[in-house]
Amino acid sequence: MDEWIGSGGTAPLTSYTEAVDWINGLIPFGIRPGLERIERLMEKLGQPHRRLKFIHVAGTNGKGSTCAFLTSVLIRSGYSVGTFTSPYITKFTNRFQYNGVDIPENVLTELANKLHPLVEEMAQTELGSPTMFEVATALAILYYAEVCYPDVVVWETGLGGRLDVTNIVTPIVSVITNVGHDHTDVLGDTLEAIAGEKAGIIKPGVPAVTCVSQPEAIAVLKAKAAASKSKLYLAGEDFSYGSAVVSGGLQTFTFKGPFRSLELGIAMKGEHQLSNSAAAMMALEVLRQYMAFILEDEDVLEGFRSTFWAGRLEEVSTSPRIVLDGAHNPEGAESLAKSLPQFYKYDKLNLLMGMLANKHHESYFKHILPIVDTLILTEPDFRKKMDAEDLQAIAERLREKYAKENLVIKVEHDWGQALQLLQSITAEQDLAVVSGTLYLISDVRSTLLRQPNSEKGW
Repeated sequence: MDEWIGSGGTAPLTSYTEAVDWINGLIPFGIRPGLERIERLMEKLGQPHRRLKFIHVAGTNGKGSTCAFLTSVLIRSGYSVGTFTSPYITKFTNRFQYNGVDIPENVLTELANKLHPLVEEMAQTELGSPTMFEVATALAILYYAEVCYPDVVVWETGLGGRLDVTNIVTPIVSVITNVGHDHTDVLGDTLEAIAGEKAGIIKPGVPAVTCVSQPEAIAVLKAKAAASKSKLYLAGEDFSYGSAVVSGGLQTFTFKGPFRSLELGIAMKGEHQLSNSAAAMMALEVLRQYMAFILEDEDVLEGFRSTFWAGRLEEVSTSPRIVLDGAHNPEGAESLAKSLPQFYKYDKLNLLMGMLANKHHESYFKHILPIVDTLILTEPDFRKKMDAEDLQAIAERLREKYAKENLVIKVEHDWGQALQLLQSITAEQDLAVVSGTLYLISDVRSTLLRQPNSEKGW
């Protein structure tokens, strides 16, 4: 530990809480696209990321679920796996997992103390202080490269790809789940612009897998792959997946790849999980075919079957029935609207939602309003929350064109009170859904599952 001690002679962060508070204290530095600060940090640490094998996952929706599928199958197949994801649902340590288990609090504190003096030093330079996400990314790299040494790291981008901090790595395979309208304030407001940012994770000679479906986005990815001399495995051309048969809690479908076909069963609900699992399967096939990964059919099938990801069409209460789903953009809302009638029977659908202020809420409502009987609008406990009255104004403007005839819209600013209202109006034959930003999902989930120590964040 001596070499990890700051300039003051003692480790400045004496507890897990202090370490997390310090990292979260960097949030005001915001999202600052670019790799200069993480490159400088890695240089000072001896380039630890170069000792690791990464599967890099980008996309507008489905990144977390795809990472979960990859992690589950690889662990089942006997590999040790690091998984770096965001945001977290329950606790800050969720971001940094090894074989499905969170980083120990004392290890996180030690690694934060190793980074602390470097961050303080950089804050005094022309580069400015590293951001919260840059420090979290550096901490993940240190954990995997110097503490637990996984065979492979499943590595989720934070925002976009090209200028995202996670893009400091050169992976063994890249995955781009899909492209949709999200974070347009940073990534651009056209599908081509957003696809261009996601395509930034395609590295020279490294194979890439995608389920992107829009022709203009596909063209961007194909051009980037060709320029990088990388093989692009495209859904619909290089591999395919059929529609699912839903039975016994499983969605079963056929995956057809260039090397073999398999009948996959997944317990994750929703049509969108077919493409997420198919992308994961194609990436695994690349590892099996070209990188000598041993992936037996039995382990692959069981790995997919047993995959779970919190807050994605997750039923957390039976009386009343409450389902959580972190759909927070138009594409997520479309998937949610399609999936609910497929998996649940109900008389009335009551939906509680809260949003951040930087999302395409109008397009979100166009998918949600036609299926909802009572809409409760609230505000997440987060600094960038969207005012519930502003959400109400958008919903009312769209009511005549999109909503059910007798739609009831209620506003309750306090999310806890809003949740109680949702519970009180949902009868036995009805279904309650909580949707929107994961900051709201996180709080509601910890309340309903009685997890008093829950944290939350990006």
